[in-house]
Amino acid sequence: MFTGIIETTGVVTGVRPAPPSADAGQATRLDVRLGGLLDGLALGASVAVNGVCLTLAARQGDVGGFDVVPETWRRSNLQHVRPGTRVNLERALRVGDRLDGHFVQGHVDGLGTADELDRGGGEWKQWVATTPDVLAYIVPKGSVALDGVSLTVVDVTPGRFSVALIPTTLRATTLGERRPGDLLNIETDILARTVLHRLGHLAAGETGGVTWEQLRAAGFVS
Repeated sequence: MFTGIIETTGVVTGVRPAPPSADAGQATRLDVRLGGLLDGLALGASVAVNGVCLTLAARQGDVGGFDVVPETWRRSNLQHVRPGTRVNLERALRVGDRLDGHFVQGHVDGLGTADELDRGGGEWKQWVATTPDVLAYIVPKGSVALDGVSLTVVDVTPGRFSVALIPTTLRATTLGERRPGDLLNIETDILARTVLHRLGHLAAGETGGVTWEQLRAAGFVS
């Protein structure tokens, strides 16, 4: 679990086939220079790379190696990184840490395409075009993670949405480097997904909910 507050950025140093493994299958080994972020990280630790939860599989100096399975490779923009590409990095949330962003799982729901950056009205808004299945879970004034960055949704219109950006975010993450047409990893808010998923079942008549009889049997209702 992550918060979408980027700790630092790293640079990809290698993209190559992962060492053979029954668990990883035909995975791709992604080598990333993590710098000081690697301190205290044991093999098997989780790191969000551009918002994708990956497991630290190897380490050498300040470079960490991550094995990306084919499904993750296809669903994320990691398939387009090359040596020299800068990526957003965040270590997993620890119990007791401040939750300054929102709950981010590191599971990419889909890809979006960076549209124009609107600088009018005294604010910066990044517009992102995406598919209807992803857009269904984008809620105005709600949260969304773009390349692992926790952001607030401003507008939702047919085919696209916008997020509010501040200068700190543009400087501290890779979002300041994005240009129209670039692909962005999108993770929608887990709370919105859960509520809308449940409402969909209720609308379809698949109640399956808790009954008054069950509540009484459990002692919640007299």
